[in-house]
Amino acid sequence: MSKFLRSPWLEVNVMLFVLILSYAGLALIGWGAETPPGGMSGSAIFGYLLGFFFLSFAIALVAVIGGIGGGVLFTPFMLAFTSVDSLIIRATGLIVAMFSGLVSTGPFTKRGLANIRICIFLAAAYGVGAFSGAQGAIYVAKHLGETGEGIVRLALGLILFSLAIYFIVGGKKIEWPEVKHEDDFTKRLQLAQPYYEESLQKVIDYPLTRAKLALVAIVGVGLLSGFFGLGAGWAIVPAQNVIMAVPLKVAAANSGVLLGMGDCIAVWPYLLVGAIIPLFAAPWLVGQVLGGLLGALILIRVKAGFVRFLLIGFMLFACFGLLTKGMGMLGVIGKVPIWINGAVFLAIIAWVTRAILKHLKSE
Repeated sequence: MSKFLRSPWLEVNVMLFVLILSYAGLALIGWGAETPPGGMSGSAIFGYLLGFFFLSFAIALVAVIGGIGGGVLFTPFMLAFTSVDSLIIRATGLIVAMFSGLVSTGPFTKRGLANIRICIFLAAAYGVGAFSGAQGAIYVAKHLGETGEGIVRLALGLILFSLAIYFIVGGKKIEWPEVKHEDDFTKRLQLAQPYYEESLQKVIDYPLTRAKLALVAIVGVGLLSGFFGLGAGWAIVPAQNVIMAVPLKVAAANSGVLLGMGDCIAVWPYLLVGAIIPLFAAPWLVGQVLGGLLGALILIRVKAGFVRFLLIGFMLFACFGLLTKGMGMLGVIGKVPIWINGAVFLAIIAWVTRAILKHLKSE
């Protein structure tokens, strides 16, 4: 019992109590309020907000396990399958990514899975890129209209597709990359930090390389993060993994820390133009806190292969929605029926499940 009175469970219990109390009060107000002509009823508003919370919890749970941040699921899905203004979605997506990263930071650093040296080294570069990207997104939204919205979705869909292909063909080299040459600059920084891998029950000591190139790449990742409102965990992970040879699980943990540190900078341009609506963003934030904490505790224990296949599934489905939505906005195709979206989702889930089971049997 004393375990639940210590951090982080004490904070979780307090948050759950406040959450239940808040939603109970909102339900009473919603059911008792009069509905204005042509407006949405209070009970419908309560239903939407409650649904947002549960969806946010699920997104945070799987996103933190994948090391990609909640925004990489929230933003593509909302852009692909809703008609909410793109600037509002991208602003909320950054908040979602930021909070999922902040919540996961505690468990990752406490267990030693996150390499705080790498995070500090890359944080400033990521923040500068994210702020610049957010400014670019606001400019595009103001000057390019519907065409710009369609182009944004197509570009994001192509980026996700290329990364999914990379994770498919990379195999185990991605999970535990080999370093053939450690350059002098990276050696002098002493960024490597051994950690205890619970799935293998041993301490892993890994060398690193190409820190200069990683620094430049993270600026570009920040630009994508601020512009698309994704949080860019999907790019932070491969940038560390491919360039610096950071093991996949460590890169995923570092991603959560960097999202919490850098996306708070990218939020400011959106806040100043009024793209952040508290009533819309609040239930997403609470879900991110609870789901992100649980996802962080799970990531510490799961195998790296599970993380890789989970990432692939997220990217493929979001890519499908973005490409079809973008082409629809540009007038290339008509609206895609809901049953096709459902069929694609089930097919991807089946493939990911089969791939994970096959991977576990081979080990």
